[in-house]
Amino acid sequence: MARSTDPFGVIMADIRLVDVSLRDGNQSLWGATGLRTAHIATIAPLLGRVGFRALDYSSSTAMGVSVRVHQEDPWALLRITRQAVPDALLQFIGTGFRFISWERAHPEVIELVYRCLVRGGMDRFVVLDPSHDMDAARATARVAKQAGAAEVVGALTYTISQVHDDAFYAGIAAAYRDCPDFDRAYIKDPAGILTPQRARTLIPAVQAALGGKPLELHSHATLGLSQLTCLAAAELGVSVLQVGCGALGDGTSLPDAERLTANLRACGHRVDVDDRLLGAVARYFDRVAAAEGLPPGEPRSFDAAFMDHQLAGGVMSTTRRQLAELGLADRFGALMAEIAQVRAELGYPIMVTPYPQMVIGQALANLLSVQAGNRRYDTVPDQVIRYALGTFGKPTAPVAPDVLDKVLGRPRAAELAAEPGPLTVAELRRRFGARISDEELALRFGLPGAEVDAMLAAGPAVTHYNPDTVPVLKLLRELRERPAARELTVEKPGFRLSLRGKERP
Repeated sequence: MARSTDPFGVIMADIRLVDVSLRDGNQSLWGATGLRTAHIATIAPLLGRVGFRALDYSSSTAMGVSVRVHQEDPWALLRITRQAVPDALLQFIGTGFRFISWERAHPEVIELVYRCLVRGGMDRFVVLDPSHDMDAARATARVAKQAGAAEVVGALTYTISQVHDDAFYAGIAAAYRDCPDFDRAYIKDPAGILTPQRARTLIPAVQAALGGKPLELHSHATLGLSQLTCLAAAELGVSVLQVGCGALGDGTSLPDAERLTANLRACGHRVDVDDRLLGAVARYFDRVAAAEGLPPGEPRSFDAAFMDHQLAGGVMSTTRRQLAELGLADRFGALMAEIAQVRAELGYPIMVTPYPQMVIGQALANLLSVQAGNRRYDTVPDQVIRYALGTFGKPTAPVAPDVLDKVLGRPRAAELAAEPGPLTVAELRRRFGARISDEELALRFGLPGAEVDAMLAAGPAVTHYNPDTVPVLKLLRELRERPAARELTVEKPGFRLSLRGKERP
């Protein structure tokens, strides 16, 4: 990283930015459902010219949502985006042991998925093993490189617990240093709980262990800490920081790109982005939020409770929605306290996919059991049993003995322990058909067949979106459907639009 000292003794550095709006911003603030192909295809050409080093573009969760919610082909969207963004790196984040489905995937399936991703234009891969199982992380990095990845990034997922100290993370960084398939690493702070003070001890420890491999910082704005933590990281030599744009920055997403850029420059750093294009991208996402009725990210106040439950932004929004659907919105505080207790009992799993879903599922089961007059852990979801069995890797710290007995002492645990291994690619082809493409095979592995069928039946997705026309089109559709509106004409000089109502019997 280029560094110099100005006449006043301020260390100046060249800082690059990674934009997370399309993937993490959408997931954290809009439940991964807000952006469709049209939204992304419209803004991609501008995003690619802002000057971002990379775009955090997709994950298996995001690809599943494209099919399940929007009936759109995520592989087609990737190709469209790659064509529109020829220079910036497109990033995929994955655990290496699953794809869309929560079930563990056979290594052959992961290899097929990564080959499809590279063929489609993905070139930067984040390896996120939620247990920091380095054997598994090295295997995933090797798969990505063999598929043709230009860059592989190892995640050091930050959390607070009795075992996750600076020495722990330095050990993980050393393993990344010694593996030739990792090009760089990043500190991933999904809950936004990394303080500037802790960053000043953690970052130097990680940098020393990386032995010269570059380090990035990904810290959510959930607690209002990330702007200051990013400034501290820049002072310590972290040359790449991750941000969100406009309505897809701040809140439970990443720090706002425009504000962080201004703050970095005010501290004497250089940030080589096109401010005009950055502003245009940010305003586009603002307009999408307004047109679609989606909540924009806003600066957040500090809440010490997050230090205990440590839920990331996307998980938090999904949890609130699910509680409301169950008629339990008033139990949010109680659920947060139970989540913190369950996490400690399960050995402090880091709250990134798939562990938040397991911990929250168990906490909600406990809450409902106690509410019904029963005991905690009377009901245990299958995924928690699989976690205790080691299906997802070895827990970082031992599961509490009394909880382990309750989980593994139930008959269901023996049934799950005897489950057959995941299907190979050849077995999947026998199930789904030998002539389907690798891309379709991957989708059918991770999704119910009816959802993939609906996506295929829907045909190619719309690829243009103008948020300014959304209110007008909505008004015209509503007027057209009114019984009294037999015909509607809109006229202005040089323009005439006539809409006729449907004939009714």
